Amino acid sequence: MFSLKNKVAIVTGGNGVLGGAIAKGLAAQGAKIGILGRTSETVQQRVDEITSEGGEAISLVADVLDEESLKKAKDKILQKWGSIDILVNGAGGNLKGATIGPDQNFFDLSIDDMDKVNALNYKGTVLPTYVFGKVMADNKKGSIINISSMAAQKALTRVMGYSAAKAAVDNFTKWLAVEMASKYGEGIRVNAIAPGFFIGEQNRDLLLKKDGSLTARGETIVSQTPLRRFGEAEELQGVAVWLASEASKFVTGIIVPVDGGFSAFSGV
Repeated sequence: MFSLKNKVAIVTGGNGVLGGAIAKGLAAQGAKIGILGRTSETVQQRVDEITSEGGEAISLVADVLDEESLKKAKDKILQKWGSIDILVNGAGGNLKGATIGPDQNFFDLSIDDMDKVNALNYKGTVLPTYVFGKVMADNKKGSIINISSMAAQKALTRVMGYSAAKAAVDNFTKWLAVEMASKYGEGIRVNAIAPGFFIGEQNRDLLLKKDGSLTARGETIVSQTPLRRFGEAEELQGVAVWLASEASKFVTGIIVPVDGGFSAFSGV
């Protein structure tokens, strides 16, 4: 029931750490993968990794904030494989100006950076869904998987812009799940994965010192995570495969935490 054989998936941000791990997990279950990202070199690198392991993948160089480039990517994957069955909206990120540093306060926020973070994470989820989801609507089948965050579910200090954008992604996930089921039937499902704390390029310096030991913030996070560690990117694969496959065909409109128990822990 977890097989994705002959299914076609697009993973935006598939050239990143978390998106790349999800793409590999889907490919391992037989899905054909379109890796979508802005940088051709990193996109091709991920494609090569998947094909070297016996999977099928193609590069889709596009910007999730540029509708025309997304339409070209859609045309390319339809010409290649004729369908889009799975969409993982993995593109996202943060900017320094949209965070509040330890020695800053709300009034030091960069409104321009906050707007950019909101666009990348929220519009960068809505717009690919608008373009690629139309294929699913026409076929009345498909699985859309958005990437949320623990920052959407709990008020985390410092990450104001990112938290707000991911909270909007949660709301969009639930709204679209109802919309798709109401208008196009039970064949289209929309869910989200909310990773806890994983080490990526953007947060590495925030959580780890140069010698690999934990920063003060890293220590706080681990102390509030019952499993007492950060997540490994590959630990997102099982949930992604489940949400993409027939194994979850009666599941829509939910946000699944993959967080080592962080969201369950009260701190006491």
